[in-house]
Amino acid sequence: MTLRLLVMGAAIAAATSAVAAPRGLTVEDLANMDRVGSPVLSPDASRVVYTVRSTNMEKNRGATQLWMIDLRAAKPAPQQLTQHDSSSRDPEWSANGDAIYFLSGRSGSSQVWRLPVGGGEAAKVTDLPLDVESFRLSPKGDRLALSFAVFRDCADLACSKKRGDEQAKNKATGKLYDQMFVRHWDTWADGRRNVLYSAPLDISGRVSAAPVNLSGALDGDVPSKPFGDHGEYQFSPDGKSIVFSVRVAGKTESWSTNFDLYEVPAAGGKEPRNLTADNPAWDTKPSFSPDGKTLAYVAMKRPGFEADRFHMVLMDVASGKKRVLAESWDRSIADYRWRPDGKALLATADDVGQHRLFSLDAASGKVTALTGKGYAGEFDVRGDTVVVAQASLSSGAQLFKLKADGGAEPKAAQLTNLNAERLADVRMGEYEQFSFTGANGETVYGHVMKPWNAQPGQKYPVAFLVHGGPQGSFGNSWSYRWNPQVYAGAGYATVFIDFHGSTGYGQQFTDSISNDWGGKPLEDLQKGLAAAAQKFPWLDRERSCALGASYGGYMMNWIAGNWNDGFRCLVNHDGVFDQRGMAYATEELWFTERENGGTYYANPNGYEKFNPVHHVSKWKTPMLVIQGDLDFRIPTSQALGTFTALQRQGIESKLLVFPDENHWVLKPANSIMWHHTVINWLDSHLKK
Repeated sequence: MTLRLLVMGAAIAAATSAVAAPRGLTVEDLANMDRVGSPVLSPDASRVVYTVRSTNMEKNRGATQLWMIDLRAAKPAPQQLTQHDSSSRDPEWSANGDAIYFLSGRSGSSQVWRLPVGGGEAAKVTDLPLDVESFRLSPKGDRLALSFAVFRDCADLACSKKRGDEQAKNKATGKLYDQMFVRHWDTWADGRRNVLYSAPLDISGRVSAAPVNLSGALDGDVPSKPFGDHGEYQFSPDGKSIVFSVRVAGKTESWSTNFDLYEVPAAGGKEPRNLTADNPAWDTKPSFSPDGKTLAYVAMKRPGFEADRFHMVLMDVASGKKRVLAESWDRSIADYRWRPDGKALLATADDVGQHRLFSLDAASGKVTALTGKGYAGEFDVRGDTVVVAQASLSSGAQLFKLKADGGAEPKAAQLTNLNAERLADVRMGEYEQFSFTGANGETVYGHVMKPWNAQPGQKYPVAFLVHGGPQGSFGNSWSYRWNPQVYAGAGYATVFIDFHGSTGYGQQFTDSISNDWGGKPLEDLQKGLAAAAQKFPWLDRERSCALGASYGGYMMNWIAGNWNDGFRCLVNHDGVFDQRGMAYATEELWFTERENGGTYYANPNGYEKFNPVHHVSKWKTPMLVIQGDLDFRIPTSQALGTFTALQRQGIESKLLVFPDENHWVLKPANSIMWHHTVINWLDSHLKK
């Protein structure tokens, strides 16, 4: 096809979409959307490389590729850098900006590759016996830090490879354990640990010697499981040392949140040195100031509490003296970067239903918001340039460019416009934040969203969404699992409340749910829905269903016995049914023990006070129960207990089980099935 025909075809397609009848967002739209992430600026801030995840429905999976934008261009336009059946991820720029390093499995295993920016094919940097799980390039470009899943008693990577192959071939499948974790998230323990290594690069940019173990004798995962990444370790600016975060395992791993920071020479040869032994709680995400004189990291103060506030701590490298930065700023830091001049740190945090990017002055601790409404996600900063992935309740993430000091530019400049053609005729539901007086007479916030085709004077059935965590937030963001726009696209109004326990309203508000799962949060949900129905007359309160996952699923079980006249139907995804069973079967024990006041055998009343199993006799509301069979956080027995209680009492109910999903539904075909099953359940009870 000629270039002229291609241009004409694009023009016709654009014209067609421009006159197409508007419609709401569909499940299929959501599953097929491209997703932007991992923006990384070049050393001179002239270009940004990032990832785009696209969905292949035929193969039932997503694939991630690298893209780049030249910010010096008059009209910066995205340029695709990689196009391969295997994903390319975790990009890093070379020290002089002439190449991009990244991870890819295109050779049959996950290895580090190097792509020249000026042209040419990507070349393999590592060719090692095991998959590279994560990596970092040293500031001078002469060394890699690498993590591998290895057997700790093996002398080299080849030994771990051989033993892993032998395990896979063994006809006996039994697993013998003498300590926890026996399983974590969705995986049974097989004896391997994530261990940090380093290896030098030769003049051609390839690993030139066998990787050296940096973790030493520490028995712990670097990065942590199940979601840790290379943000948990970092080179010093001169490349001579590495600081990493690790929780020493032993027999307490499943009920401990005591991560510490360790420093080790980048070339190895010495045992790691603990920098944060004075703090029995969580220390992580180390990052040196540009001059190397200060080590920043985030830390919690209370051991055993994963939802404690992450404070910003600055440690003087020479003396080891530490100080908390912006201690009076009552927000928990999600991620951060040093500004290149070392005068400030940029950080993201939940903030009253938004997730903003802030600047923290390194000397005074003064906090300045750089973004407004919406969800500021992954970002990078070089010079005075920031590139951030920004989303909202009406848009998936797009890349924006703004000033690191918050000044000069009148507004952020949008760099990407993913899914514009795919969603050209989609009309999103309008949304609004509101507040009301909740439990303890305190102000509580929520959001409402209209159906995509809402008309004045009309009332619409309500999908009442309850977030999980429970220390989380259903705020002004975009989700590929629980997205209000999908319900708006199906003709529903939605209401979602940031009840007591939610994040972004101060740590005391977040703390208030612990030991009170069925108390203040339920009161907030009841008062919030009533307040919304009074304020927004287009909500048809009489036609409403409640939906939630994880803690939200727990709340569906709690509502069934303690607000049993509130809804026409319920949707319970991976929800807790019996607190005692949960206490003895979940994997991360620190969570359930913190939330219920200790171990079950020491404090059974803490678990039984808000245990849904005691209220089953009052259940009467139809419920759809959904479970991932690989969910070891809230095991399948909880869903089976819920379904049995419903069926045995003759309550209308259905059970949807995904044998190949964990706490989340991730495979595209499964996600589509999940959404259609849920919406059909709502339709059958609210649109009769």
